[in-house]
Amino acid sequence: MIRRAAPALALALLLAAVAAPALAGGWAVDSAASAFAFVSVKNGEIAEAHSFGELTGEVHEDGAAEVRLGLGSVETGIEIRNARMREMLFQVADHPLAMIHADIDLAAYDAMAVGERRMEVREIAVAANGEQAFYMAHLAITRIGEDRVAVSSALPILVEASDFGYGAGLEALRAVAGLDSISPAVPVTFDLVLAR
Repeated sequence: MIRRAAPALALALLLAAVAAPALAGGWAVDSAASAFAFVSVKNGEIAEAHSFGELTGEVHEDGAAEVRLGLGSVETGIEIRNARMREMLFQVADHPLAMIHADIDLAAYDAMAVGERRMEVREIAVAANGEQAFYMAHLAITRIGEDRVAVSSALPILVEASDFGYGAGLEALRAVAGLDSISPAVPVTFDLVLAR
């Protein structure tokens, strides 16, 4: 379910929610232990998995969560495709980041024991390319240590290229690659580890 908002920003789709389980004090995304990925489908039947290598973020003591996704770090397994996505789709020279925001009730997680897992649905705001969209994210939250919490997508989040004004860039990619089609709907998943 998506609500378009006034311009703000993009695909980063969903991670802010992942910052949800911070407990007390400030928490930060453990970039080395976290992952953010999406799947593209070309010519109606060829699915390919991609990821982003640059992922940072934090949850502040007041419950404000922010995750930053470096769009220039997109990794598709093919360098020319990486370059085309950076330049033609994400236009990273002008819009290098996707930002994800959520407001978290930290007190709700204080009682979680190490090893405890819960499911939650939370609204997140994603901003990219001067646009903003809202998504309902289904999350699996696990306290994996006294000072570590894992937040992952229990269901993929479906992001449309049009949510962030990426339609023209997607068409440019299709044309330059000589494809019949590239699906504008992209399933996004993430697995975040937060450390205090």
